[in-house]
Amino acid sequence: MDQEIEKVKVLIIGSGPAGYTAAIYASRAGLSPVLYTGGQPGGQLTITNDVENYPGYPDGVMGPQMMEDFRKQAERFGTQVRYGLATAVDFDSSPKKVTIDDQKVIEAETVIISTGASAKWLGIESEERLNGKGVSACAVCDGFFFRGQEVAIVGAGDTACEEASYLSNICSKVYMLVRRDEMRASQIMQKRVLSNPKIEILWNTETDEILGEEEVNGVRVYNNKTGEKREIAISGFFVAIGHQPNTEIFKDYLHMDAAGYLKTIPGTTKTNIEGVFACGDAQDNVYRQAVTAAGTGCMAALDAERFLAELESA
Repeated sequence: MDQEIEKVKVLIIGSGPAGYTAAIYASRAGLSPVLYTGGQPGGQLTITNDVENYPGYPDGVMGPQMMEDFRKQAERFGTQVRYGLATAVDFDSSPKKVTIDDQKVIEAETVIISTGASAKWLGIESEERLNGKGVSACAVCDGFFFRGQEVAIVGAGDTACEEASYLSNICSKVYMLVRRDEMRASQIMQKRVLSNPKIEILWNTETDEILGEEEVNGVRVYNNKTGEKREIAISGFFVAIGHQPNTEIFKDYLHMDAAGYLKTIPGTTKTNIEGVFACGDAQDNVYRQAVTAAGTGCMAALDAERFLAELESA
């Protein structure tokens, strides 16, 4: 059976704040973008309850509602939003070829990648059940909700140390759960948490269960050297064991760092392949905020528009 082929000017892969913002700009520029939502339409914000740090929502907004607003705005200007997953790409060809759901091939003059990143989780049942009810993978996003309360954070890298320090400015106490008897964070970050009186580090400690029916009210941990278990009363549980960028299908074509984040030319969203642009958390391992993702989505659409204009005038 021949594969179905469709030609488009701008193809956007992914539907978080970066993808939808790129779609808003590209559609207003008359480029008739086609956006495929990917496996998690709306991205990580769809598993975030309250978003209070995005400008323009003075009373805060539910993550899924915010992504619905973004989608409607993109569609209003003519973006075709479709459900589907990019499963293969061929960036050696011109136009670029992207296969959707292993069956349909899109030939695109430009491709904007906004596939995001997924938080790594511990993989325990209570973590999934209480996600958004006290369990979070973003201290900067959700720390505010635990002002003056006791919380725990899992992780031993620079991000975990940064987030523990951030939480210590808001919360009354931060328990830092470290699996080994040492951290892999840089010396300066380790020093920062070790000298912070509000952070208590529990070495050789792993999570057995997050406690609470409707919301987090504690955590049961165990010492992996002695086997001893204990329960700690907390109201927030933060997971900071890293993120995995959703970039696997691009590895044969695009430059990425050791963790899989796409590399872009500084100050732009350009990748090493002309006509392919990357924005949002797929290329940002530093900030990872909705507002920064949206900003790079705008940049990607403008970069794509300029690229197409140069093609036409050539």
